[in-house]
Amino acid sequence: MKFCAPCLFGIEGLVSEELKENEFENVLAENGRVTFEGDVSSIARANICSRFSERILILLKSFKAITFEELFEEVNSIEWAEYLPKDAAFPVNGWSLNSELHSIPDCQKIIKKAIVKSLAKNYGISWFEETGANYPIRFSILKNQVSIMIDTSGEGLHKRGYRTKANAAPIKETLAAAMCKIARIRDYHTLYDPFCGSGTILIEGTMLANNIMPGIRRGFISEQWVSIDKSIWQDERSRALDLIKHNTDFIAYGSDIDKDAIELTHANANRFSVRNKLKLSVCDIKHFEPKSEKGTLICNPPYGERMMEQRQAREIYKTMGKIFEPKRGWSYNIISPDEEFEKIYGAKARKRRKLYNGMIKCTYYSYF
Repeated sequence: MKFCAPCLFGIEGLVSEELKENEFENVLAENGRVTFEGDVSSIARANICSRFSERILILLKSFKAITFEELFEEVNSIEWAEYLPKDAAFPVNGWSLNSELHSIPDCQKIIKKAIVKSLAKNYGISWFEETGANYPIRFSILKNQVSIMIDTSGEGLHKRGYRTKANAAPIKETLAAAMCKIARIRDYHTLYDPFCGSGTILIEGTMLANNIMPGIRRGFISEQWVSIDKSIWQDERSRALDLIKHNTDFIAYGSDIDKDAIELTHANANRFSVRNKLKLSVCDIKHFEPKSEKGTLICNPPYGERMMEQRQAREIYKTMGKIFEPKRGWSYNIISPDEEFEKIYGAKARKRRKLYNGMIKCTYYSYF
């Protein structure tokens, strides 16, 4: 069985490494996604353990199509009855970019019609009530290359289950996890985030350091599928629990100028039972003080789209450049969309990496 794991641009390598660590086969990184192979139990393992992917999709077929006739015939040729039971609900959604078939509603209609025709041939009926489990059909069309997939995740994998509320400018959980991985967080490290907001970086860093799988406490749409035995999900959750590192030396210090943000971080950390690893305080960046001899600082400082906000953000960058003292055993990792960041911060980064925060193109600067 072939799968596809869409991801944020710039972290395909991290997704590939993660999939290989979880014993998947034929892992191949592409732009914005990674493909791999496995059996039906892979659906459970990939969803529970994928820290950086956005979803886990079954990749049914890839082909070129420039007409609706070609799209219909290719989709209809898939043996849909092998995947969809008679009562399955199968909504169709997707996107198209730089392709002849650019009308999303028309593509949805054609794909739906082709699936119905295939199922009708196998089940001997022409109308499907779609009252059973949900099997969301996803399509992507890039430069006339079509991929047809079934979504096994449901809600995006960035939704771990701990963040029911967020502050005004939250960072996505998958991006925060990637930032922690790139900064090489280990189970003996001390993590700092002086702009912790709702605590996403702190919590993702704690989960990574202690090997807590991100999907261990949430559900997935494919858990309702009759083709996947409930015991598979039980076995994979038990495996994930066994992999957790207990009694590590890891600790995370979080601070924010906003008292409400600290309370929000407290609440989110409690939902994932990592509160005991966090030490939180209300503090302005100007008064940041390390609590340990060594540390790994990872942050997403404020930045503004309006001129006044941008000036304020740049003042914060200047302050950071003064107080983040270069010294042995320390690294400072900062994400920002400001192309003038290094100049304002006052030092060239040792490493830079292009990442996307939502649709915002950013650079991840590492100082050590």
